[in-house]
Amino acid sequence: MACAFARSCAWTCAQNTAAAPTAHANARIIPSPPVGIERRDFIRLFSQAQFLAAVGRAAELPPPGPPEVAFAGRSNVGKSSAINALLGRKGLARTSKTPGRTQTINFYDLGEARLVDLPGYGYARVPQARRAQWRDLVGAYLGSRPTLAGVVVIMDARHPFTPLDEQLLEWLGDARKLLLLSKADKLSRAGQSALTKKFSDALLFSSATRQGVEQCRDLLEGWLQQAAEIKSPR
Repeated sequence: MACAFARSCAWTCAQNTAAAPTAHANARIIPSPPVGIERRDFIRLFSQAQFLAAVGRAAELPPPGPPEVAFAGRSNVGKSSAINALLGRKGLARTSKTPGRTQTINFYDLGEARLVDLPGYGYARVPQARRAQWRDLVGAYLGSRPTLAGVVVIMDARHPFTPLDEQLLEWLGDARKLLLLSKADKLSRAGQSALTKKFSDALLFSSATRQGVEQCRDLLEGWLQQAAEIKSPR
């Protein structure tokens, strides 16, 4: 994977805050697997998720195993809350009102799959050395995971597609992505409707009201099923 983002990385460029309200051409929602593929009970797997490991250095990354879905997003966009909502578990992914609290790559075991919580990027109060450490860690992860089924990019529905978000999307390139606009409950119905029309390739999401939770689960189930079929062809 190209490393242009590693030099002007969203995990290090925390000063940019202006909005850039344009949808990304490569961002897309992947449909569920075609009829005929045997479905696994991934919803059950979501509910039995267990914490697996917290990794602070590239050398500590676990070897690739079952299919993985990674979650990325700016600090304080509700990433941990979104993961807890999808897993149907309170407090499994630690939430905090302090931006930049997630400082490791956290792996969650689903048995036949994994969810991976990447450090939040774009928090200016984190020391430069720590941001550089996160940059190298996330770059090492994304560049070494043949089992990565896709990346869920979480953005605040009130401030989507900031320059930092756009940098991340560009760096991810052709990787399969789902754009999740969190905290949608903070918007009025008219605001949500306008956002959906403007960014039709994104999914409105709220961990508080559970808006979009089932739809997101279905999409991730499709990703994991497809990855499992590729890894273990019949």
